[in-house]
Amino acid sequence: MPEIKLTSEQLSLMSLFQRMTGATARDCIIDEKGNRIIFLVSKGQMGLAIGKNGAAVKSIERAVKRHVEVVEWADDMVELVKNALNPKFVLDVRVTERLDGSKGLVVVVDPKKKGAVLGEGGKNAERLRLIVRRYFDISSVQIVTSY
Repeated sequence: MPEIKLTSEQLSLMSLFQRMTGATARDCIIDEKGNRIIFLVSKGQMGLAIGKNGAAVKSIERAVKRHVEVVEWADDMVELVKNALNPKFVLDVRVTERLDGSKGLVVVVDPKKKGAVLGEGGKNAERLRLIVRRYFDISSVQIVTSY
């Protein structure tokens, strides 16, 4: 896993997140293109991070004036990929090695749920790309319904 360096902005956002939710933020990814902040929270703390009826996330969104998304951390790459999308729709996750040495990720999903997995405008797929590029040095992500 590569060494992750956090900016002072990311550290202050993580501190705010932890104060407001009580959940431990392991990382914070600022997605300028998507105008959102993605927090990775410790395993088992999703409920705390989201709050009852999404109240915690909504209050953070008001404070930072951006959309906030929360993903549960996992040490295992396959588990983290499932958490970043939707675990019940992900059928398989494979890492492919290209001739140039770069790595790609192929995620097989339920054909009936591909739209839900990708998200509006592909925002969920982009969130996954940001996470796997940051932690696993994977350059491309393909979400398919079969091999």
